[in-house]
Amino acid sequence: MPDRTYHQFCPIALAGEMIEPRWTMLVLCEIAAGSSRFSDIRRGVPGMSPSLLSRRLTEMAEHGLLRRELVAETGQWRYYPSRAGSELVPLIEGLGAWAHRHLDPNLDRCVIDDKLLMWNIRRKVRTAGFPDRRVVVEFMLQSDGAPDKHYWLIMRPGCDTDLCSIDPRFDVDLYVVCDLRALTAAWMGHSTFATEAARGKIKLIGDRALARTLTDWLVRSSFADPDKLSA
Repeated sequence: MPDRTYHQFCPIALAGEMIEPRWTMLVLCEIAAGSSRFSDIRRGVPGMSPSLLSRRLTEMAEHGLLRRELVAETGQWRYYPSRAGSELVPLIEGLGAWAHRHLDPNLDRCVIDDKLLMWNIRRKVRTAGFPDRRVVVEFMLQSDGAPDKHYWLIMRPGCDTDLCSIDPRFDVDLYVVCDLRALTAAWMGHSTFATEAARGKIKLIGDRALARTLTDWLVRSSFADPDKLSA
């Protein structure tokens, strides 16, 4: 087994031993953002295998970053940040804000995960002001000659926003036809929706009110506006 300890009493070394194992910070932030079920956490960290995620969740609970609750009806665990984990999240977000300011993501060369992007977009949809009915927005993502990827955001009054990758067979209110990298750049704050629309990289077809208010309800990443971190 690899030695993950620094063998030092320095608090920074002790903190590093806890958060350096790969995926730990991403898993903690996904749980802090509201995912408590194993299946939902997996959707937020799609690069992890189920076995690695299970092992990491166990380690994080043992180290005091998470607390677990067993749901008697299903026999499944739910995961929540502990007090220590909750105090750590703003520090991790600060690290992300630093990286957003100083590190070039080079979106033209990196692999963009459409599933992860849409999972995070779903989390931040603001439905205040939506019609008092089901609203469906279909995203048609285009990427370098590959087959288009389709996702559906489904908003219902009083319910969390659902994300589907299989056609739910509902009437669609708004189609968002876009280049995957352009959508990623606009959502992450490296560009803007207006800029990408002007370049023809993002097109809105359908309900004019939803299209006109896109930037009101499709809230960008917190890293695009550091003042909203931990809000």
